[in-house]
Amino acid sequence: MPGDHAGVTDHDIRVLDDAEYRAAHTLFRGTLHYPPAPDDQWKYAQETYDAGRVLGAFADGGMIGTVQSFPSAMAVPGGAVVRHAAVSRVGVRADWTRRGVLSALQRAQLSAMRAAGDVVASLRASETAIYGRFGYGVASRYKHLRIDRRRAAPRSRVAGRVRLVGGEEGERIARGLFDELSPVRAGTISRWPAWWGISVRRVVGEENLRVAVRSAGGVDDGYAIYKVTPGVHDASDEKPSTLTVMDLWARSAEAWADLWLFVLGVDLVDRVEAPGRPVDEPVEWLLGDRRACRLADLEDESWLRLLDVPAALAARAYRSAPSVVVAVRDAYLPENAGSYRISAEGAVRTGEAADLVLDVDALASVYLGDVSFGALAGTRRLEVATPGAAARADALFAVDEVPWSGTFF
Repeated sequence: MPGDHAGVTDHDIRVLDDAEYRAAHTLFRGTLHYPPAPDDQWKYAQETYDAGRVLGAFADGGMIGTVQSFPSAMAVPGGAVVRHAAVSRVGVRADWTRRGVLSALQRAQLSAMRAAGDVVASLRASETAIYGRFGYGVASRYKHLRIDRRRAAPRSRVAGRVRLVGGEEGERIARGLFDELSPVRAGTISRWPAWWGISVRRVVGEENLRVAVRSAGGVDDGYAIYKVTPGVHDASDEKPSTLTVMDLWARSAEAWADLWLFVLGVDLVDRVEAPGRPVDEPVEWLLGDRRACRLADLEDESWLRLLDVPAALAARAYRSAPSVVVAVRDAYLPENAGSYRISAEGAVRTGEAADLVLDVDALASVYLGDVSFGALAGTRRLEVATPGAAARADALFAVDEVPWSGTFF
């Protein structure tokens, strides 16, 4: 398909075949200012390319841009799970930026994902100013914890059994537990098989990852994947020995507490870092000194795109509250545009006058419950046609638990 910006050099968008994946990977890495992946890294990256899910933009006989997605599923409020596309490796060659290439790639990808039956898509944005115009909205956040281990003084000890499991067995146990435990909280997603290869297996040797598995009564019920970066101490410089929690999932509060107590008890560690954790995770309450646990950062996590608005609205649950009619605008997927009556019984298209009017990126931001309609109304991100409508919508969309994905891709 031709580029969608008049007055720029023509470019074509098409699905790539497996012989073109490495060129796409190299192009993407180049947009991040990295060199091509060496062969030992490429063998893992190659597994992450799925037929039909990788697009390339071409001009002047060469590839100038690329985008891909991974097949996944996402939990939505109420416990339903919908088809999800995990979008990644979005890049346009530096000499072709700002010429409509990214817009053309996005338009083609959004249409293809919707046509394939994906209800939602999400991505992790390297630059936050880019994706709103394509209908993505920030739908979940995560926090980065930094804990002074020597001050922490945990209030209790590990109650169950936590053991270190190496190599393929550790990955197998972690993967099995994750598949059981996710998707569950709104925003959590399933991980495609190749995720484990490139995110865990590839880096076990490179970064000395450890897998700690918790069990009670002989049954495994949680795991933590972590690494320790040894410190350096001399008269002129001090670099603390740091344990970084890469991934931690548990079936119960007891298993969760034991895994945290275990990593806090690892000897010869000065600092524990935990990036990408849920906003509501109460780690500080495990400690005798709460001030030993600091919030180092709070960042956007999932940028969500509702590909099929009727299906997405119908899939999630709503609270008991007066209904509201929401009008949605969608420039890239106009089939989503229209008005929807939302009530405790669900969501249906309607010809009624709208109480609220908003773009699809704003709808994506409120969809999982991380931000309120009232907040968006107050910041002029949506139009209130009927007084009190934002409060009614907030009552309908209310959730008990903040959304979180917990999977980086």
